[in-house]
Amino acid sequence: MLGGMKDFFVVDAAKFDGAAVRSFFAVSSMSVREKKTGAGQYLALTLSDKTGMIEARMWDEIASAVATCSEGCYVKVQGQVSKYQGKWQITLTKMRLAAETEVEAADFVPATQYDIGEMWAELRGYVDEFENAELRRLVFAFLDDEEIGAAYRAAPAAKVLHHAWIGGLLEHVVALVRVCRAMAPFYPEVDRDLLVTGAILHDIGKTRELSWGTTFGYTLEGQMIGHISIAQGMLREKVAGLPGFPDKLRVLVEHMILSHHGRYEFGSPKLPMTPEAMLLSALDDVEAKFAAMRREFAAAELAGKKADETTEWVRSMERPLLNSKAFLEE
Repeated sequence: MLGGMKDFFVVDAAKFDGAAVRSFFAVSSMSVREKKTGAGQYLALTLSDKTGMIEARMWDEIASAVATCSEGCYVKVQGQVSKYQGKWQITLTKMRLAAETEVEAADFVPATQYDIGEMWAELRGYVDEFENAELRRLVFAFLDDEEIGAAYRAAPAAKVLHHAWIGGLLEHVVALVRVCRAMAPFYPEVDRDLLVTGAILHDIGKTRELSWGTTFGYTLEGQMIGHISIAQGMLREKVAGLPGFPDKLRVLVEHMILSHHGRYEFGSPKLPMTPEAMLLSALDDVEAKFAAMRREFAAAELAGKKADETTEWVRSMERPLLNSKAFLEE
């Protein structure tokens, strides 16, 4: 098997019901568990590729499998596809470590469907249009920073919840900035340049909170400090290097970063107190929800659900969803 020869993707599961499959996957999670019967242990895995994740179970001869592999590695597996409690899974008979030469990284890491260069140019274009020269100077200090810029173009926006793919952060921010620019004229209390600055910088901490290799995860700094506090630190660092940057603007931008989750229980140290922070928090929430919605509708379609059926229970929103467009078209 040469690189890029992966012939079974998670998205194909429904077509392979009951069939034996052989394919390569990245291991997203792996744990040894006790069998309910008390007769030894089994291996519970989550396997992933660019199209999604699938649960896998290995009931016998797990010692060598455990010894050869850990989370984040590539494996070649053999097993049978079946549905268990309404979800697809693979019961494994064999699993071995895959050699680097056998796998094509692009098969495993989901990436944005949009052009990263085009999105980056669009974002920079919006900053070029700022009337406020100080805010323009601040945002370009981030975007022109080689390290931050490269990470900004590649980072996912989340580990699983929304835009969990390469370029996901940029995709999320560009969509958010478009909505911010469209909405600002309806609210004369809002300073558009300030709002767009907040939209571009609110998640900048994710460039250091998340890690993206074979699978998406959190860095140690991400786990212990989180993207909101990381972004606050990054902002202060940048402002320190911009002589004469107005402290009033720093406070307002910093407030948007600290309040964008909108509620204390969602990890915001502050609640939105300015018109810009209020609008940013509301629009960021809508944009993330719609991305999650899109993902759930696609998953429901893949699972063979009909248009008049709701999606599975969506944990992040604590409700199932219905695709009204598809429902009306049916």
